[in-house]
Amino acid sequence: MILLHLFWSFFQVGLFSVGGTAALPLVQEQVVARNGWLTMAEFTDLATISEMTPGPIAINAATFVGIRLAGIPGALVATAGAVLPGCAVVALLAWVYFRYRSLRLVQSVLDGLRPAVVALIASAGLSILVLALWGEAGAASGGVNWIAAGLFLAALLALRRFRWSPIWVMLGAGVLGGAAYLLI
Repeated sequence: MILLHLFWSFFQVGLFSVGGTAALPLVQEQVVARNGWLTMAEFTDLATISEMTPGPIAINAATFVGIRLAGIPGALVATAGAVLPGCAVVALLAWVYFRYRSLRLVQSVLDGLRPAVVALIASAGLSILVLALWGEAGAASGGVNWIAAGLFLAALLALRRFRWSPIWVMLGAGVLGGAAYLLI
């Protein structure tokens, strides 16, 4: 029964996610809020690992959650659930786009989707930022994790002001965070 549940949960994620980081709120809804398979702290770890490993975030998350809940069969079923709708939707959209790409309606739909994708990414990012800075209790707890705040600001500065490679920023934040948390 868990295999069917995993498949259906990640099928929904695969069907409604618009790619990349925008899938995180959908994964969060399925694995934390709806099914309780992970805590918010575990989800944040999952999101971090899913972003750092090669491949689409939703598929990486499906594989990790599936293997945790049901071993290799769970990983295969959850991953298949995440992949199948995307394959079908992409095939259909490619056909529609190449057949009707000159229509203004098609361009208008694509223009309308962009802000929604930005909102999904911002929502996921803010949820993870609040968890990183204040923990599971949220901003109402009052206790700020100053190491996380410093790493966030340093990473933001490195990315926006100095235009450093995100790979080097992640590696640097991991090294600095590991050192800081080991020393404290």
